[in-house]
Amino acid sequence: MNTQPYHIYQSILLHAHLPFVRHPEHPEFFEENWLFEAISECYIPLLRMLNQLEDKGIRGKLTLTLTPTLCSMLQDELLINRYSKRLDKIIELAQDRITKKHLGSCITKG
Repeated sequence: MNTQPYHIYQSILLHAHLPFVRHPEHPEFFEENWLFEAISECYIPLLRMLNQLEDKGIRGKLTLTLTPTLCSMLQDELLINRYSKRLDKIIELAQDRITKKHLGSCITKG
């Protein structure tokens, strides 16, 4: 029977790609939502998690591939501005929702 300690290795490979969704000929383009959702729900949370691990001194290795298409879109001024406007709309909707919920609770209580 082997009593030697053994090591477990895990490999994480993340591949990020989206189709090209930049369409300046339209004021809004539905497929841009794919990029904006990926930024908000994948890329930013991943960066936050990696920063937290670094702050805690937890070392690890990660392989992340970004396609040229995705890199191009992440650096594009038009898409950056549209993403910023989308975030502003989301914040405004959330504030409206909070206000309506607060007003609704005041009406039912009062």
